[in-house]
Amino acid sequence: MDKTQPHPLFKLATELGPLLVFFFVNAKFNLFAATGAFMVAIAVAMAASYIVTRHIPIMAIVTGVIVLVFGTLTLVLHDETFIKVKPTIIYGLFAAILGGGLLFGRSFIAVMFDQVFNLTPQGWRILTLRWALFFAGMAVLNEIVWRTQSTDFWVNFKVFGVTPITMIFAIAQMPLTKRYHLAPVSLERSEAEAGDVSKG
Repeated sequence: MDKTQPHPLFKLATELGPLLVFFFVNAKFNLFAATGAFMVAIAVAMAASYIVTRHIPIMAIVTGVIVLVFGTLTLVLHDETFIKVKPTIIYGLFAAILGGGLLFGRSFIAVMFDQVFNLTPQGWRILTLRWALFFAGMAVLNEIVWRTQSTDFWVNFKVFGVTPITMIFAIAQMPLTKRYHLAPVSLERSEAEAGDVSKG
């Protein structure tokens, strides 16, 4: 079944909206209020994504579940550690899935990104390895920031640091995707080639 492609602005809103809610509520109140608002915003974004596209990306589902679990622990136990370590868990999980898949000859990056690109097997392997290393690096970076900086600094880093870093890294992969792009074979061409073979 074909997935409805949402407008880029809608996609951006569902991805950045919850983070902006998290930032503004933390600035106005505190991290615990921001955590509750973030959980609600994540749930609303996932619901909106499903209503519009009839599909929720795997990464969004995994992220949403972890946010709800660690957000609940943060609020119930009144401990900021859980929401601060949440990105580390998410990044570490993605790195483990991608790296583990490579060990078994699988490139799960295609599944995680809803196969945005059409690459050769080697292209998928290289792209998967790069993203696995990126996620591992982001997990380490999050640990360094939340353990050494103030809560407000960590929130600012999470909202205004992580997103640009991720976007810059993703853009930096464009030469790779172009180099290993696999041109689709049209139905007409396939039929023509099949006819040539039958004639021979």
